[in-house]
Amino acid sequence: MAAAPKNSIMAELSGVMPFFFILSAWYSEFGKLFRNFYNPQNFMAKKYYAYLIPKTDDSGICDNWDECKKKVHGIAEARYRGFSSHEDAEAWLMKGADYGHKKEMQKGIYFDAGTGRGDGVEVSVTDENGKDMLELVLPKKKINKHGKFLLSPETTNNHGELLGCKWALEIAKKKNVKSIFGDSRLVIDYWSKGYIKMENVLPETIELALEVATLRKEFKMKGGKVEYVPGSENPADLGFHR
Repeated sequence: MAAAPKNSIMAELSGVMPFFFILSAWYSEFGKLFRNFYNPQNFMAKKYYAYLIPKTDDSGICDNWDECKKKVHGIAEARYRGFSSHEDAEAWLMKGADYGHKKEMQKGIYFDAGTGRGDGVEVSVTDENGKDMLELVLPKKKINKHGKFLLSPETTNNHGELLGCKWALEIAKKKNVKSIFGDSRLVIDYWSKGYIKMENVLPETIELALEVATLRKEFKMKGGKVEYVPGSENPADLGFHR
């Protein structure tokens, strides 16, 4: 069979090429739209971060944590908190950036951990009114001027939450309190029950989880309960979660 003339092949390709480029461009644009639409970031709840520096009266609302952190890092008196809506952030600033909680909380002990001050993980344990309680289980020299315990810089926030749960259990035993609350699902539903994966977790965290699981089992046997509370309602909340 005779080969088709080169100019005949080029003529056929010249008719197909424009269609090919249009189709490729369409798929490329469609792919971009598809990737953008199904980007997990698009399904994450939008957060706003309000801040106030009392000394300078500087305040504002940022739409990402990194920007807010630049404003407040290293300023001891800075107040800042994350919100799910711009309106809530504005309302908080209008009321003087008060860490007080509007909702009356159930009597009990509340724990939390956070990294917002930029010095490492802090652990907070309070009562339902936000009153610090760490002095019941720690020497005063280990508690910082904010009433919290500062862990070493390499410690993870999850380890801090677990440690807060431990201290909350110890305080509950001392004060004969039957209700403990925290805002970490990982700690409440798994780690404090001894359910922890060994891989990618430091040995000291695994050891702490087993210790907390023993304390929680004893607490439960005496009628105690450990329950989840949203971070926005947690009196122990440090006010600067990502």
